[in-house]
Amino acid sequence: MIASEETTRICLVRHGETTWNVEKRIQGQIDIGLNAAGLSQAEAAAVWLAGEPVTALYSSDLLRTRQTAERLAASLKLHPTLRPEFRERRYGIFEGLTYDESRARYPAEYLAFERRVPDFVIPQGGESLQQLYERVRAGLQRIAFDHRGQTVVVVTHGGVLDIVNRLVRGHPLSKPRDFLIPNAGINWVSVRDDCWSLESWGETGHLAMVGLDEMP
Repeated sequence: MIASEETTRICLVRHGETTWNVEKRIQGQIDIGLNAAGLSQAEAAAVWLAGEPVTALYSSDLLRTRQTAERLAASLKLHPTLRPEFRERRYGIFEGLTYDESRARYPAEYLAFERRVPDFVIPQGGESLQQLYERVRAGLQRIAFDHRGQTVVVVTHGGVLDIVNRLVRGHPLSKPRDFLIPNAGINWVSVRDDCWSLESWGETGHLAMVGLDEMP
């Protein structure tokens, strides 16, 4: 439990665009780097956040988030700390396939995935939404505990942000998504006395073109 009269603000940034995002190919924990557009998006996010009083920078340890975090680090003058709990969901049999290919090749499994069945574990090393929720929640609580009253940036992935939005708003994992998760989008949440709040979501004013949201 986080007991504090101070408000902790966490800015969560989705990594910049990759070629697989453009192809609507499921990356999961396959280590894909940013494309040219993604690098430019990361630079734009870095400039946008430069004036914020950020005291710590965290990132998933996958390449596309590390590359994004490196741009933010230069602007914020901070060294990124890598946290595997903010990695993308493990998508098992779907990793490396497009969404259409996944649906065609594994129709029963894809239906459970598409319907957001919380306890459905994707075969061949995948995670369920509930498993993802538990690790993301633990990661957020750890940061909030370690940085009470401070402002922190976390660079992460679309699947993780899907969980964060639901956690903060108190929405069930099975509820259809009603929010955007664009590449290099900026999202602000805060916590005070163990109560989470959504400040803003999917900010893209820093981008020349709105980042992709290729997720189903």
